[in-house]
Amino acid sequence: MLTTVLSLIVVLGVLVFVHEAGHFVAAKWAGIYVHRFSLGLGGPIRWLTFRRGETEYSISWLPLGGYVKMASREEDLGSTALEGGRPAHQVPPDRVFEAKPVWKRMIVILAGVTMNALFAWVVFTFLAAKNGRQIDPVTTVGRVVEELLPPEAEAFKRIAPGTRIARVNGQAVTSWDQIAQGIANTPDPEIVLELADGSEVRAAIHQDALEQRLKASQALQPFRAPVVGQVVPGRPAARAGIRPGDTITAVAGRPVTQWYDLLELLRRRGAEPIAVEVARGGQRVSYEISPYVDSITGPDGKPQAIGRIGVAMGGDFRSEPLSPGAAVVEGWHATVGASTQIVRTVRGLFTGRISQREVGGPILIGQLAGESARMGLDTFLAFMALISINLAVLNLLPVPVLDGGQFLFLLAEAVVRRPLPLKLRERLTMVGLVLIVLLMGLAFSNDIRRLIGA
Repeated sequence: MLTTVLSLIVVLGVLVFVHEAGHFVAAKWAGIYVHRFSLGLGGPIRWLTFRRGETEYSISWLPLGGYVKMASREEDLGSTALEGGRPAHQVPPDRVFEAKPVWKRMIVILAGVTMNALFAWVVFTFLAAKNGRQIDPVTTVGRVVEELLPPEAEAFKRIAPGTRIARVNGQAVTSWDQIAQGIANTPDPEIVLELADGSEVRAAIHQDALEQRLKASQALQPFRAPVVGQVVPGRPAARAGIRPGDTITAVAGRPVTQWYDLLELLRRRGAEPIAVEVARGGQRVSYEISPYVDSITGPDGKPQAIGRIGVAMGGDFRSEPLSPGAAVVEGWHATVGASTQIVRTVRGLFTGRISQREVGGPILIGQLAGESARMGLDTFLAFMALISINLAVLNLLPVPVLDGGQFLFLLAEAVVRRPLPLKLRERLTMVGLVLIVLLMGLAFSNDIRRLIGA
């Protein structure tokens, strides 16, 4: 619980700071007077507030975002309350927000989302430079998990184990990563798998139906040789004498041709003692092993009891080192891919291809932040980058209380050569505020529903 709370504070604190720092730096560059830079909304906490120059820096009471309070001719009640009250300092007329050219104000408004996108790019680039490109050099199908297949991908059932995939939607593939990414992210409304024998398998799944796309990619699983990569100390396999590098050839007298055969046989036998035959150095060795029973989540989402012996699969996975330039390009591709995924998610929510139950709020973000933190720094940083892109894309939505809506106001001002009427902007802003409140209500209700298992 503590890890979850601390992880959420770090994620939101860093990303809100990055976003507001973008607005702050751009406002200073434009010559706009900045009253306050705050993490959190509402009034500042006195003992966490200090002043440097003309700007007050603070942490405020309501931990749901942050703000940069710029000098403005128009102080509306809503923003004044959220930004800690009406400022006391008098500001020269040429330093208020509205006194600056429209193009400068546009830069100030878009600076926050730009910083969020740059943050994600930097993080993805760092991870690419540190870890290289991870490659799973398999293009042969090991099995098709029919329980995961959405109805639109029924044709995948025809793909026999041992079949090699040559292309996904016309793109040649040399790794399983490319196959999975192609199925999940191809922009075409149909997935086309070209097999090595020249035949094709098609699945008509819309590009915005992300859940169906993901299930289709997960249902198709790569061939895995039954080679032991790791033996867990103290578990039945280790006690029996099985070693890393052993090839499992039979379990309970049944031949094993790939790793999934081993998993299926263990699942069926549970804790029942079994004979496991392995090939080692040109010899066959047989062991009598008593598995232990573990519980996992099955394809239907329900707990499922399975037998385990304490071995992990080996494989030909490799890491390809990247030069600094290649890491920057890889980071850019990851940023664009994450942005595209979020745009498709938003579009899918509006078109009904994605259920509103998938919308998550701070509770879900906290849970995911905690899980990613427990998995290590790299996973946590990747999660932060993904949330940063989420903030950037969602802030660009044309809703008046968001940066995207404020940018549209400025764009209209640039077209008609004068600001939109204040009353119109206030009404549109109120509509936007209602929409945001409704969205937050949906997100919180979904989070609570997940917590109670409803």
